[in-house]
Amino acid sequence: MATNATPDRPLRVLYVVSLFPCWSETFIVREMHALIERGAELAILSLKPASEKIVQDRAALLLDRTIHPKGALASVLAFAGLALRRPWVTLGFVARLVAGLWRQPGVLFNSLGAVCRAAGQLRRLDAFDADLVHAPWATYPATVAWFLSRVLGKPFSFTSRAHDIFVEDHMMAAKLAATDLAVTITRNNVRHMQRWISPPGSVPIQVMHSALELGETRYSREGRLPHRLLSVGRLDPIKGFDVLLPALALLRDRGVAFDSVVIGEGEERARLEAQRDELGLQDRVAFVGAKPQTDVRKAMAESTLMVMPCVVTPEGNADGIPNVLTEAMAAGLPVVSTRVSGIPELVDDGVSGRIVEQRDAAALADAIAALLADPALGDAYAAAGRAKVEREFDVRIEAGRLFDCFTKVVHG
Repeated sequence: MATNATPDRPLRVLYVVSLFPCWSETFIVREMHALIERGAELAILSLKPASEKIVQDRAALLLDRTIHPKGALASVLAFAGLALRRPWVTLGFVARLVAGLWRQPGVLFNSLGAVCRAAGQLRRLDAFDADLVHAPWATYPATVAWFLSRVLGKPFSFTSRAHDIFVEDHMMAAKLAATDLAVTITRNNVRHMQRWISPPGSVPIQVMHSALELGETRYSREGRLPHRLLSVGRLDPIKGFDVLLPALALLRDRGVAFDSVVIGEGEERARLEAQRDELGLQDRVAFVGAKPQTDVRKAMAESTLMVMPCVVTPEGNADGIPNVLTEAMAAGLPVVSTRVSGIPELVDDGVSGRIVEQRDAAALADAIAALLADPALGDAYAAAGRAKVEREFDVRIEAGRLFDCFTKVVHG
């Protein structure tokens, strides 16, 4: 595809995201900053208007690069105008969406809406003159990246992570066939994605972890509150907080001293608080809502253990690797989690943390109790965890690999 990239011009990458800024997607913000530090010029297309009440400091620094959508009518009119000017490209893409998504009418409707919103900002996107369009999710962002690739005549790439491959299928087989670069965050994901590739293995998929800015994360084992358990994440079924609570009730019944703080917000909050109250854990477990990243780091620095009992839902949804586990290990906070998805690729059981089987409250309680009772074991896990993150989850290294892949796509 045509590109104006030259060795003398910085690589220009257009990121397409569903919502920017987004409180739960600090890992994407870190990736963007690392690419900018590497020398890339970035613009961000948000498919939804800004709506977050809490904006992380690092995300705020990128707002001047962000293009938010126009209103619905203006977007539809812009798409109609584009269809009149370039009917084969525009209507051909719509026809492909209809053919691929007609069995999922809700996804089809939302995909068409996302395409219209991108068309509404096409003049600004064209002016940015991207060398490559990248989507950090394989659902609506990747659909729009694919559309813009056709309209702008630029290569496109996407990263797949968790729900976008475990639960949702937004024409993944077609996207894998069309993309110039497919990336995912775990080796487990690569195995899962082979179902869309024929023959399996014929489309290369690069594994690049969601990684950390290690300079922002201070490793320390000092000043931690005794018996403080921390969990961080959306209050979503995949996090397994409904398994955490029975495990904590078991610990209380055994006479184990602890208090638990859960940082995060979501539709499950009322149900989880009711479960906590039913178990009589009101004085032990606090749901404190979403917090800025600075507060999350402070909580990690004060806690004894990070507990994330992730599960696979009946629909097949799961985390890839929860970023809070990586952050905790970098900060010197030992972790207890489950044998789900890519988590064992981060946590080496009995070396850098503990892994138990999902939905096993008794095993979870045992692992927590053992670490609370043995600070030296926690020290050993913490040191090994930090070393693992430094080796494999440094955002400068991972974003550098992504930058090199982008450059190879653009320059050949």
